[in-house]
Amino acid sequence: MSELDQVVEHTEHTEVPDDDRSGLARGRRVVLGVVGGAALMAVGGLLATTLVKSPAQVAAETGPPAQGALTAEVERRVLAQTLVMRGSVVADQSVEVSPQGIRSGDGAGSGAAMVTKLPPKAGDPVTAGQLIAEVSGRPVFTLHGTQPMYRDLKPGATGDDVAQVQQALRELGHGTGADPKGVFGAGTKAALAARYRAIGYEPLPAVADGGAALKSAREAVRSATWAVEDASGSAGSAGRGGGATAGPGPSGTPAPAGSGAGKGGTTAGTGAVGGAGSGRELERARQALTEAQAALAAAEAADGPMLPAAETVFLGSFPARVSSVGARVGSPVSGPVLTLSAGELVVEAYLKDDKKQLLRAGMAVVVSSEISGTDVRGKVALVAAERSAAQPAGRPPQQDQGQSGKGGGDSAGGGGGGADLGYRMVVRPDQPLPAGFAGQDVRLTIESAATDGEALVVPVTAVSAGADGRTVVTAVSAEGTQRRIEVRTGTSGDGFVAVTPAQAGSLVAGTRVVIGVAPGGTREKRGTAK
Repeated sequence: MSELDQVVEHTEHTEVPDDDRSGLARGRRVVLGVVGGAALMAVGGLLATTLVKSPAQVAAETGPPAQGALTAEVERRVLAQTLVMRGSVVADQSVEVSPQGIRSGDGAGSGAAMVTKLPPKAGDPVTAGQLIAEVSGRPVFTLHGTQPMYRDLKPGATGDDVAQVQQALRELGHGTGADPKGVFGAGTKAALAARYRAIGYEPLPAVADGGAALKSAREAVRSATWAVEDASGSAGSAGRGGGATAGPGPSGTPAPAGSGAGKGGTTAGTGAVGGAGSGRELERARQALTEAQAALAAAEAADGPMLPAAETVFLGSFPARVSSVGARVGSPVSGPVLTLSAGELVVEAYLKDDKKQLLRAGMAVVVSSEISGTDVRGKVALVAAERSAAQPAGRPPQQDQGQSGKGGGDSAGGGGGGADLGYRMVVRPDQPLPAGFAGQDVRLTIESAATDGEALVVPVTAVSAGADGRTVVTAVSAEGTQRRIEVRTGTSGDGFVAVTPAQAGSLVAGTRVVIGVAPGGTREKRGTAK
């Protein structure tokens, strides 16, 4: 091995002492620590600059932002003014049955009427001719008709209410015979009696004397008939005896009655007088018979069943239903015993003075049920001209027929003495309301005004009035320049107003108009105001 190779080998096998290696490691750790500390100090400085602000910077950041124009787009559409209110779904005809004037079958009218039977329950259907209650032993049943009962109907009565009863009885299969329309005659009496028997009752007699008047009239006719027969016999005997009598008496005057031939008189004059007297008796007997027969005819016409107003409830259509029951068996009648509903469902609402001035019959309405989520269109059918008042609790109805109703007509209840409800409004749907709507509280959206066709529409905040009284809108171009355009306003509703530019063509759909101011940050965010 050469000397050079030995030197290289010695160099390659030279090792660093352990003390030297530990010194190098410590040096590296010191350098890393210094670098890390510097980095932390840099981060801390940055954080401090974001958290620590000068007073001027704080004032600048908390000051009001720059202001900009808030714009909306001009639209062309039909503008409608709407009113929103609440209403109740009720039947077209609602009748409260309160038979106050009913009397018992034995004729006793004293004492308070008492409910003795109440067959139906709330929600039950009701048909024509059906028994719906019994009060003090007397029935209350339904008939078909639109005219309410205002009087008791007795044989011999005439009028439209009689014609209505005749028609209702015929619809139930009880013919009224040869009775003329509107005349309560023998055929109507028979039909009415048949209806009462069909529901298990006897009708009340029109003459409450137990038939005494009719019996007396018949006896009078019989006595008058016998008197005519007796007078006819006497007249015949007198005529036959006058042929065998002698002439006058000595003095030339008729012999007194009872004088005999032994006194020189004859019975010739007596026979003549007797014949004349018998003729007068026969004539008077016949007249009395005629009068007795006329009295009998009148008694027979007045006799028979009657229809008390308190025992009948007329409904305009069937089937009806029992809306509510307000009494129980054994309770006195102090108010409505039950309430019946008939006809299609309508919506009823009450208006204050301000809304009444805006609404009229024929306006479009949307009926919304929050329960079912259903909308139904309809129209205002009635806005009452007079205010309505609630019926005071416990107050008996004022109508004599024992029933009170409210239908589609103008119902004026301003003098009822109860709480003032306002003006009654009735909404009739274009299509029949679902049965599930009955009794619901619904929302009514009424279109009280609308433009004639499409019009230019802007938010009401876009219109301003100058000192000269002119109304203008401020249009904004795409470059941001503004110009004032004079307009005439029209129908308004739902926060919008219809406008017509004073100069044709100066304002068109799509033009943006100023409706207010907004922070500068929202200036570029332009959308149609709703």
